Amino acid sequence: MIIGLTGGIASGKSTVANLLKDRGYPIVDADKIARFVVEPGSHVLQEISTVFGTEVISEDGSLNRTALGKLIFGNEKKREQLNAIIHPAIRKELISQKEAHLAAGAKTVILDIPLLFENKLHDYVEKILVVSVTPEIQKARLMSRNQLSEQEADSRIAAQLPIKIKEQGADAVIDNNGDLSETERQVNDIVQNWLI
Repeated sequence: MIIGLTGGIASGKSTVANLLKDRGYPIVDADKIARFVVEPGSHVLQEISTVFGTEVISEDGSLNRTALGKLIFGNEKKREQLNAIIHPAIRKELISQKEAHLAAGAKTVILDIPLLFENKLHDYVEKILVVSVTPEIQKARLMSRNQLSEQEADSRIAAQLPIKIKEQGADAVIDNNGDLSETERQVNDIVQNWLI
């Protein structure tokens, strides 16, 4: 079974991914892949530099995420330009890693894809698991985790579909407003219910 794990920014999706990993399920992490495809010297990074300018490249040749983030957050056209460059590379690597896990004998693979709905990747998975928090908790966690202002946090949250809409497309929802033990109990229930 291929399970798509998603949620909003700062919803605790990584926590759920780690709980599933601890239970022996291979995780294909789209965020890690997104970092991998823009490593120094990659054709994707060269294309980003061509489109957005050399100011988005750090002195060591790596992607300057802060500079790029300032350019694209709140600018739909630039965000779409960036997505057109990186998404094909991410999808290719996502499929490659999933196939490698299946070839190695995995019966269930978790695809951890923050923008599963936004990028219309439903066809890549058989079931969708959404990690959900209230907008208030989401904003507070994001501001604390990334040292963002309220306006910066609002901008990043607004760049994604609201969690409530994601919940409507889910096969199961994990309410991550409580403590870790409560989240863990819900993960265990899903593992049992889906027999993964």
